[in-house]
Amino acid sequence: MNRSDLLVEVRDLDYAVDGRAIFKGLNLQAERGRITAIMGPSGTGKTTLLRLLMGAIHPQGGSVRFFGAEVPQLGRAALYGLRRRVGMLFQNGALLTDLSVFENVAFPLREHLRLPEPLLRRLVLMKLQAVGLRGAATLMPSSLSGGMARRVALARAIVMDPEVIIYDEPFVGLDPISMGVVVRLIQSLNQTLGITSLVVSHDVREISAIAHQTYLLSEGAVVAAGTPDSLRATAAPVVEQFMNGLPDGPVPFHYPAPDYHQQLLRDPA
Repeated sequence: MNRSDLLVEVRDLDYAVDGRAIFKGLNLQAERGRITAIMGPSGTGKTTLLRLLMGAIHPQGGSVRFFGAEVPQLGRAALYGLRRRVGMLFQNGALLTDLSVFENVAFPLREHLRLPEPLLRRLVLMKLQAVGLRGAATLMPSSLSGGMARRVALARAIVMDPEVIIYDEPFVGLDPISMGVVVRLIQSLNQTLGITSLVVSHDVREISAIAHQTYLLSEGAVVAAGTPDSLRATAAPVVEQFMNGLPDGPVPFHYPAPDYHQQLLRDPA
């Protein structure tokens, strides 16, 4: 693989919070024009990884490269320039509740560009058409279903024609029909626009339908990588537990705590 095809490259990444290791020697990469999925049980640092990629936080060790640049070394202007090349679909959409659907999608254009109003209007309506919601342009976020809100947020994420779209748990809280719509949109945007997609999720079925490459995180590192089918064939217990949704396995039900009986019977005095 040509190194220029790598948009994201994470090597030997170390990151800890209050002495608790989130990542210990994490390695992964994302290729241009492909859908790369990052999966793992809750609490494995998937969203933290996105914050590291976007320069919101810095690692304690290792390398985080995005568009060929070492993200922690970027100055303010260069970091903002990198972020303008990326569209972000936040968990739960994060729409601005006091703005209409149209103005939510128009917000990045008004913030970063000085476009004539007729051109801005065309761009916004084109992006809303792409997600099937041009007819909802005048609605307020409070009038939208969860699936519609997620699609409006996706229109906002692509309105600046980004090279990369990052999806942070895009399927959370959606009914099966809305989930299917979002899955189709992720796939169609990747295919028709050539956009590189990073999808953080724990929804195995949906990711398996669209991802070209999948990384499964656990205990601060990648425990399995490959196509969704190859992950299903992996014999590692943590991979089998996650991919098949098993309640028992290496990922425990209980958060680490003192001995139950000792803690309950201990004299509070």
